[in-house]
Parts: sequence; C-alpha cells; structure tokens
Amino acid sequence: MSTRADCASTDALTFEALLHARHSCRAFLPDPVPAATIERAFALAQRTPSWCNAQPWKAIVTSGAATDAFREALTAHIAQGAPEPDIAFPREYRGEYLQRRRACGLQLYEAVGIGQGDRAASARQALENFRFFGAPHVAIVTADAALGTYGAIDCGGFVTTFLLAAASLGLAGVAQAALATYSSFLHAYFEIPDDRVVVCGISFGYEDTAHPANGFRTGRAPLGDVIEWRDGS
Repeated sequence: MSTRADCASTDALTFEALLHARHSCRAFLPDPVPAATIERAFALAQRTPSWCNAQPWKAIVTSGAATDAFREALTAHIAQGAPEPDIAFPREYRGEYLQRRRACGLQLYEAVGIGQGDRAASARQALENFRFFGAPHVAIVTADAALGTYGAIDCGGFVTTFLLAAASLGLAGVAQAALATYSSFLHAYFEIPDDRVVVCGISFGYEDTAHPANGFRTGRAPLGDVIEWRDGS
C-alpha cells in the first residue's frame, strides 16, 4: 500500500520532469490541435490561484483560417504601425537580468545560425514572433484594467499554468510579450474593449523538433542568487 509520502514523492517527480521538459518553442508544425485538447489545457489553467479568486484573465483563441488571417494582418501592420503596448515595457534590463537576456538571445541566434552583428538576419528572426513561429493557434491574454498590476500578475500565473498544462498534453507553447507590443492593433482587430489590457500572447501547437530554433535550452539561476534565507536565529 502506498503512503501519503510515496504519493507526494511521485507527484513531485512528475512535476519536476514536466518543468524540465517544457521550454519556449520557437518553431511549430502546422498541424492543428484537436479542440477538446485545447479546451482541456485551458480548463486546467483555470485552476490558477489569483488574488481573491478574481480570475481576471480572459483569452481570445484562434484556430485554422482565423490564425492565418491574424498572422497576415499583424505582420502587415507592424511594417508600418508604431508600437503601442497597454502595459509599459521594462524601463531597462540591467545587471544579471541583462546578462540573462543577452545569453538567451545569443543561444537562439547561435542555434539558427545568425552571426554576431548580422542585423538583417536578426530582424528576420524577430519577425517570426509576429508570425507566431508557424503555430496553428494563438491566445491573446487580457486582464481587467481596473485591477492594475495585480491583475496582470494573476494573468502571468494563468499563462504559466496553461503552458505547463499544454506540455502535459504533448503540446508546445511560447509566451510572447512581443504581441502585446501592438496592443492598439489587437484592440481594434479583436474588438477588445478599452476596460481590458493586453498582457501577452501565447502561440501553441505541436513542436517542430527538427527545427534548429528548438535545439537549445536556457539555464536557471541557482537558488543562492534568488533566495535569502532567514531562520530566526
């Protein structure tokens, strides 16, 4: 007979394996995901904790021709439109945060064969964000504007849970702040009311495991860099 400790250990190992297996996918197969699988992933994401259980997130999810039309319209817009995010982007990346950002970018560029200083190639790669890396599905996540920063934080939890739920169902995904860069366009395109703010997008589907963009993994800082222990002594 298994004990409570045995079950907890098994759950922890399963969760640890899922965390290590999940990564930001930057190349997808065109194959659509069954609607029932998408619904299950979002149903699991609904278990995300939120402040006062407000559940401030809402998502617009595209499939099939709707994804293709959105992809075409967005890439056409960014060729001439100016960035207008609902939520202010970081003032700056500095110190260890800048180092991690640079390391991630360099890993991606190296994986896809972009040489240092090749701005044309890096611009083409950046454009893949707005083509959703070929994903057949996109979710645009919004929050209630009145809830401010904390509504956006709750949405971040929802995005994380969805990405892990998707991974548990054999899917791949990538959270994209890049899509929120053009929030004004998204408001108009999807008729998102002004009392909601665009937090981010999520491109998802089945991973193209043969694509070099999926051939690297980012590292994580050791606990000593992020936790300050206080034991009361």
